[in-house]
Amino acid sequence: MSNGSSITQFLLLAFADTQELQLLTFWLFLGIYLAALLGNGLIITAVACNHRLHTPMYFFLLNLSVLDLGSISTTLPKAMTNSLWDTRAVSYPGCVAQIFLLVFFVIAELYLLTVMAYDRYVAICKPLHYGTLLGSRACVHMAAAAWGSAFLNAVLHTANTFSLPLCRGNALDQFFCEIPQILKLSCSDSYLREAGLLVFSACLVLGCFVFIVVSYVQILRAVLRIPSEQGRHKAFSTCLPHLAVVSLFVSTGTFTYLKPPSISSPSLDLVVSFLYSVVPPAVNPLIYSMRNQELKDALKKLIQSAVFQQQ
Repeated sequence: MSNGSSITQFLLLAFADTQELQLLTFWLFLGIYLAALLGNGLIITAVACNHRLHTPMYFFLLNLSVLDLGSISTTLPKAMTNSLWDTRAVSYPGCVAQIFLLVFFVIAELYLLTVMAYDRYVAICKPLHYGTLLGSRACVHMAAAAWGSAFLNAVLHTANTFSLPLCRGNALDQFFCEIPQILKLSCSDSYLREAGLLVFSACLVLGCFVFIVVSYVQILRAVLRIPSEQGRHKAFSTCLPHLAVVSLFVSTGTFTYLKPPSISSPSLDLVVSFLYSVVPPAVNPLIYSMRNQELKDALKKLIQSAVFQQQ
């Protein structure tokens, strides 16, 4: 194969070798996907329908749930289809679309988590200025900036990746299409252009991570200055869900792409990529609803109203 135009499809890595295990994988994926749809869908509906939750924190949480739905819908449905029909193929346009959407949703989620860290910083460290710094217009602008910059990043990375000549087959060591796997198929040193772009994006990711860390250092210092133990607990409890989501997102992503080559293997890469791409979108709704009484009350009210309407 001399270039990408001669490739009509890519072969993804299968989760199992036998038809029985493939079917088991399908049912596992289906359960996780339905749980993610239910959890994120409930949060989106609860925040949209409950006027008490029309605050900056829940506005950003609604955006996060939309991104989580998009992220998990980019990878799992195709993996479920391949497991059910015992195939590994994904079309060339399908692979392009998958990479574009995955880059878009992942980068937008990182930017949004950074904005949410700023929201918690202002709420705890500058509470008197909260309404001014995080008014409705400011929140919309920050969310739009996260979505817009992620879209530009996705267009740039996708166009750059698929402009490279591919001459090393069409088999990917991953259960979904991703940029590093496509770069492995590129000819000679032609991948260096995209590699440089990835390094630039990594610097942006590092900048977001540093901003989040600095924000939480300031938050911790402010919380420790609160005289009452109940006040400290209440202030920090509003940050714990976001901190848990950030930790899960960063730890799985970091291990996926920065683990030592000496411990790398196809099976380990598959498991780690699953944890990185599938687990956070499915678990995030649970993390945010466990310690948030306002959200739990809104979800309870939503479910009760739905049950009463059916009776």
